[in-house]
Order: sequence, then C-alpha cells, then structure tokens
Amino acid sequence: MNTRSDYDVAIIGAGLSGLAAGIRLAHFGRRVCIFERHNAPGGLNSFYSLAGRKYDVGLHAVTNFVRPGTKGTPLAKVLRQLRIDRDEFDLCEQKRSRIAFGPAGETALHFTNDFAFFESEIARVFPAQAAGFRALTDLVRTTPFGAPTPLSRPILRQHLSEPLLVEMLLCPILFYGGAQAHDLEFSQFAMLFDAIFREGLSRPFAGIRTILHVLLDKYRQAGGERRMKCGVKQIVEQAGRAAALVLDDGTEITATQVISSIGAPETAALVAAAAPPEIGGGPGRISFVETMSIFDRQPAALGWGEDTIVFFNDSPQFAYDRPAGPVDVRSGVICFPNNFEFGGGRQLAEGIFRATCLANYDAWTGQPEAAYRASKQQWFEQVQTSARRFLPPVADSALAAATVSTDMFTPRTIERFTGHRNGTIYGSPAKVHSGATGLANLYLCGTDQGLLGIVGSMLSGIMMANQHVLRKTDPGP
Repeated sequence: MNTRSDYDVAIIGAGLSGLAAGIRLAHFGRRVCIFERHNAPGGLNSFYSLAGRKYDVGLHAVTNFVRPGTKGTPLAKVLRQLRIDRDEFDLCEQKRSRIAFGPAGETALHFTNDFAFFESEIARVFPAQAAGFRALTDLVRTTPFGAPTPLSRPILRQHLSEPLLVEMLLCPILFYGGAQAHDLEFSQFAMLFDAIFREGLSRPFAGIRTILHVLLDKYRQAGGERRMKCGVKQIVEQAGRAAALVLDDGTEITATQVISSIGAPETAALVAAAAPPEIGGGPGRISFVETMSIFDRQPAALGWGEDTIVFFNDSPQFAYDRPAGPVDVRSGVICFPNNFEFGGGRQLAEGIFRATCLANYDAWTGQPEAAYRASKQQWFEQVQTSARRFLPPVADSALAAATVSTDMFTPRTIERFTGHRNGTIYGSPAKVHSGATGLANLYLCGTDQGLLGIVGSMLSGIMMANQHVLRKTDPGP
C-alpha cells in the first residue's frame, strides 16, 4: 500500500520514457513515483491479451540496433545508463526488409542491418543517384538532434534528382515517426534515417513484454514506486510551478519535480490555471489502424518467409496524411514478427501477419457500437487485401484455412488506452527538444520531447532525468 504523498519526482505515465526516467532517478536516490491511469505499462508500446494470446501494440521492430561492442550509439547509452545487460533485452536482428512501390511493389529497395547493403541497393536500382545518396548520408551524419532545420523534402531533392527515390526514402521515415502530413524537419529525418537504416531493426523474441519486464524489474530493484490504475487528472499551478498533482480519486500529491510522458497538449490540458502553458504545437492529426492475423503455421509455410518489414505504396507519389475516408489502403506497413533471426532453433509458436495503414480519427469516433464493429470488419478485409498485393500470392482458401484468429485496433482504441488526442502515435508536430514547459518544475519526456522509437523513448526519459533533475550532470554508469 502506497501512503506517501510527497516525492522528489513524480512521473506521469508508465510508458517507456517514464519508466526509463524513473530508473535513472531511483538509481541516484531520488524518491520517485510513476502514476499510470491504466493497468498495463508501456503506453504506446504495450501489449494486451485476447482469447489467451498476447498481442503487441506499437512494436513492429526496435530501431537503433547495433551489434555488441558498438559504442557511442543510442542503444549503448540506454543500456549503460539504465544498468541493463544487453542480453536481457534478447534483441534478435531482422532478416531482410523492403520498401516496395508500384501497384504490386515492382520497384523495391531491400535493406538489412548492414548499411553497405542498402547503399548497394540504391546503386543497383537508381545507379545515377549513388553519388547524391552518399552526399545525403554525409549530411545526415553531421546533423545534430534538435537542431532547427528546414523540412526534408527540399533537402532530399537537392541531393537526389529521382523523385521516386525521394518518396521511397521518406516512406519508412514517416511511417515510423512522422507527426505531421507529408514531411518532417530534416533533423528528425536524420535521426530516423540513422535509427532505421544506418543502425537497424531488431525484436526481442517474446516481443515488447521482454523490454517492459526488464524496465519494471530495474525500477523496482532501484526502489522506485509505481501506482497503476491511478491517473493524474489535474496539475495545480501556483506561482509558475506545478505545486500539486490531483489524482483520479481526488488524492493530492506533491513533488519537487514533475516529468510528464503523456504528450505536450495532454500535459497542458492538466494544468489547472486559467491559461495553461503553451507547450509544443497542439495535437497531431496522424493516426493508424492495424490489422493482425494469427496463423497455425509459420509465414514461411505460406511463402512469406523472406520479409521482416515491408513499407508499401501503390503509386510513385507517397501521400502521408490523414485520409478523407476512414482508412487509406494505398500505402502501409507489413510486419512479420516471425521473420527475425531468433537463433538457437527458436521460432514463435504461431504465425503473425500485421498490416498498418493511415486512418482518419474523426471517422472512427462517435459511431454506435454496432456500426463501429461493422466498420472494423469491413476495413480489416480491405487493409489485408491491399497489403497482400506486395507479397507472394497465396490463395484466399489457403489463407483462410491457416487463420486461427484476427484482431484490429483503430484510432479510437489508441486514444482510449493512451490518452493521445486524435489517436496520434507520434504526438504533436512541434517537438519540445529541451523538455521545458511553461512551469518551472514541469518537464516533458517521450514522443513530444522529440526522440522516437523504443530506444529513443527510453533515451528521452534518461536525458530529461539527467538534464532537469540530476542537474545536467552524468553521474556515470
């Protein structure tokens, strides 16, 4: 039973960034408590149970993968500062992924965790662009995180004269981190380019649960407190500071410092002052649906054993925006969790086929329950049918015979379980790299601080703990 009502640090939200911040602070003796409205940790990267199965939410792959011994990378910093042994995350590399454009993916770029292979693919498919691509990667390498930069498309077009290559490079970047329509700042592009292509993709054998269990164990061992099903409904502001947190049950908590991982506009909405602080750029508009099919056999048995992730688009122009209708099935992301190099003869017990597409939040909210369920069924079929165009053909009857379960989540689901307005995954288009808010002792970590992905989220929590609570010092490993 938690009875304390005053802390050194209160953290709002038990997502990856909040957990990482909590571990870092607890390691150095701070009295810290994480407050989470839901009964499961993870936030945008969690899991749920349905009919005895565990479904990952959010995780397709862990970006920023590097092999053991590689230093000076985001993953190395996370492991060091959270005192995690690399083997605890059980990271298994992707086999091979693909960017596929055209009605059936006729133009394709393959990539692995060997960046030289991706460079060779660019030279193979777009030989006239090889020199420009090398110059672009040099610019990516020298662009610091958080630097004010122009949008990416004009910069890519300065280096690459082939419009199709520009669209193909933007497709994975936007699907794995785009908070606004059509484009993103070049510093964000550079960060995601390194995370996806230069470093690479991996997955724990058991999925996101492995990472969550490690983080929860580290937090508990360090002495941190955690209150689940105990959300914050109000931040009481006095004299420009967060003076107290009012919990959902009316209990009032005080803390010297407050770190919020729930998003910039969501945090601003908690502030009880008549004029909440201006944090970031308001809620984003980009959301998704995701469909999941569970098979009684491995995807390889259906002829789907080569690809780990497929980013697809059925035309030369990539339209990344909130669609006019409920779902835009012209483009999306396919994930086969089975198709990672698990090693040791390991394989997942069942086959999994996940397909994700852009969705319109407004079209999925406000419907009566029966209409909502009918829409889910309709769009489940359309999303999976569209995605299958980019895979080796499998007869409908064979796929139906192999399928043992299906599920789907929508923007309505995302908002319900994360609290993110408009069902956004990547938060506000305007990132607050400093983590500062309008209140002197209230800081942001997580998506709206600007670092993205599994590793990026944890690194965001670490950075904000170091800079704002541990006074910009690194006490060491």
